[in-house]
Amino acid sequence: MEQSAQELLRYIEDSDIKFIRLAFCDIFGVQKNIAIMASQLPHAMERGVAFDASAVAGFGNVVESDLLLVPDLDTFSVLPWRPAESGVGRFFCHIRYPDGRPFEGDGRQLLRGVQQQAAREGYSFLVGPECEFYLFETDEKGLPTAVPFDQAGYFDIAPMDKGENVRRQICLMLEDMGIQPERSHHEQGPGQNEIDFRCASPLTAADNLMALRTTVKAVAMANGLYASFLPKPLEGKSGSGLHINLSLFYNGANLFEHFPHSPSPRAASFTAGVLRRVPELTAFLNPLPGSYRRLGSFEAPAVVNWSVQNRSALVRVPAAQGRDCRIELRSPDPAANPYYAIALLLAAGFEGVREGLALPAASGDGTGCARLPENLGRALDAAADSAFLRSVLPDVLLRRYIAAKRDEYAAYEASGNRRQYEADHYFDRV
Repeated sequence: MEQSAQELLRYIEDSDIKFIRLAFCDIFGVQKNIAIMASQLPHAMERGVAFDASAVAGFGNVVESDLLLVPDLDTFSVLPWRPAESGVGRFFCHIRYPDGRPFEGDGRQLLRGVQQQAAREGYSFLVGPECEFYLFETDEKGLPTAVPFDQAGYFDIAPMDKGENVRRQICLMLEDMGIQPERSHHEQGPGQNEIDFRCASPLTAADNLMALRTTVKAVAMANGLYASFLPKPLEGKSGSGLHINLSLFYNGANLFEHFPHSPSPRAASFTAGVLRRVPELTAFLNPLPGSYRRLGSFEAPAVVNWSVQNRSALVRVPAAQGRDCRIELRSPDPAANPYYAIALLLAAGFEGVREGLALPAASGDGTGCARLPENLGRALDAAADSAFLRSVLPDVLLRRYIAAKRDEYAAYEASGNRRQYEADHYFDRV
């Protein structure tokens, strides 16, 4: 919502909005927020709102614990699942040190920097996430169970598909928040759903994905259900992916138009850059120990390949025309921090463009192609050895992320029952 601060404050007052949530993500993509009264918003705009960073995973320590949340005025939205009377608004925030410096763990700042670097050379991007999730029944206390909401399959309709009205409510609420959903449907797994929204600038796309997660959770709870974004919540059933569509523009022209039949060399190099770096990025794209049970089954990729339309390839070129032409990366899952994931993918592709990297031949079945890391431990080893990651991510962020994830993986491996460990530690959080 692009408007001056004064216009925004007037709108908030006229709309009877009494509470403002200042939202941000920890380094693992878990959304956090603090609520302030609307009367305090001018102060927050001018000076920020302090919080204890040492209490947020990966953010800091007790010696340097103060950080500030500064609302990004372009991200204002009313939360439609909250009461209209004395309503609730939400901003995504910049995170800064008390002296005004950007905090290096701020994924929004990192993603914005990648956009700005490309823009200085005449390039821009469009990003379109496709997010899958499961709906589960809850027990008499409202706690989540492992019982899927229905037993429907891909593109099924009611009455088999019980999620039809839930998806309808989600889409209408997203529209109320200024987000444009384009498609929704039942996915392959029992109780599994997908909602896709219009491609947008990278930062807006990541913000929209965070808004989608929050909206899905809120609508599910209002319907007596639990929404899970775990990558593999049910053994033997389809995992949930976060397919990320990427387009590259130069001076307003989509370089992926006519790709790969008469490809722009820069579009080919962008794709080659993404393919080259995905193994090093996998610890960020697939961040949970259980993420790796999804890869290699139910069309989720396991090797580093690309193909036209083949849904089991790591990078797929969908059938599209004009500005809709793009590539689709199919390995990420919804547990990823979308700001880091998108920033790293764009930086990898842009590195390929700068180097004029050659695109390997298409391989639908992946014969002879390198494999993605087979577990989180190996993904973390690849990340720790990556000069590319060190060139994109602040050192302190990378070290904290890898250290925390190594601890997670060690605990997961040491547990007597890995499925139970995941249920205990992740099911009610992701």
